Amino acid sequence: MKILFFGRGVISTQYAWAFEQAGHTVEFYVRKGRKETFGSSIELEMWDARKGKKLIKESWNVKLHEEILPNYDLIIVSVNTEQLPEVAQFLSTAAGNTPILIFNNIWQDLKSSIAPLSMNNVVFGFPGAGGGIADNKLRGGFLKMVFLEKPRTGTEPINQLVKECFESVHFKISWVKDMQNWLWNHFAMNAAMEAEVLKRGSFPALMNHSDSFSNLGLNIREMIPVLKARGAKLDTISLLLTKIPPGLLGTLFNKVIFAKGSLPRLFVEYNNSKAGFAVLEVVREAKQAGIPLPRLTMAFENTEYAKEI
Repeated sequence: MKILFFGRGVISTQYAWAFEQAGHTVEFYVRKGRKETFGSSIELEMWDARKGKKLIKESWNVKLHEEILPNYDLIIVSVNTEQLPEVAQFLSTAAGNTPILIFNNIWQDLKSSIAPLSMNNVVFGFPGAGGGIADNKLRGGFLKMVFLEKPRTGTEPINQLVKECFESVHFKISWVKDMQNWLWNHFAMNAAMEAEVLKRGSFPALMNHSDSFSNLGLNIREMIPVLKARGAKLDTISLLLTKIPPGLLGTLFNKVIFAKGSLPRLFVEYNNSKAGFAVLEVVREAKQAGIPLPRLTMAFENTEYAKEI
């Protein structure tokens, strides 16, 4: 297959590398001027966990375009959440009838988040990967599992295409029955974590404070009224985070889920992205609905986001 990745971000780059290794043709679309800035290669230091735990260290040559050609089998979009509306608007004219996988965190209603793209030409998924890019060096990795929505009426051919694509690269698909609800819960989880990152100053700093993950459950509990107001149901993970005592939750995350040396921990430690947008989105909605979020709002103190709420 010939696959176009929208942007040369950390998620796009890692999956593109995996697809190319399996024999697919991969290319990147980047904004005008970025082709020269990025150059023709990127340094990789990433963990491939599809079969065991393998460290990949190489200089990888990439093919970048500043326009979208009409000869791709699939376009994969993984961008910052705040960029998605602009990307969808652009692709509505530039992508033609090429199937699109939105591989993204989303807080909005799915249909409105990709307007004016047609829902019949789009499927939604979520990666099992993380990390960061600095000075043209990617540090991160990906797990074996990726998440993909179960086919909606009209999307069966695209779902099958995406399924075959990922399975050909030895990824395992976890099918999500209600992708909208799943993403709402995941976005809330992300906001809960970003609130702690804002307090600590960075994602790596988050890992060095023993109470960060105790607070995670408290942040999720605070957001429950917001989730319910938009019709979301708490999924299993969100429920557990609200039921487990904060102290025990902190131990569980620090000693098990994000144990030292584990890939999930490394993915967070390598993350050098700017935190705060997820918190801002939830706080804005809560404010409009008259729902107090003191913990999340306090996280904005002394940050550039303070003036935006």
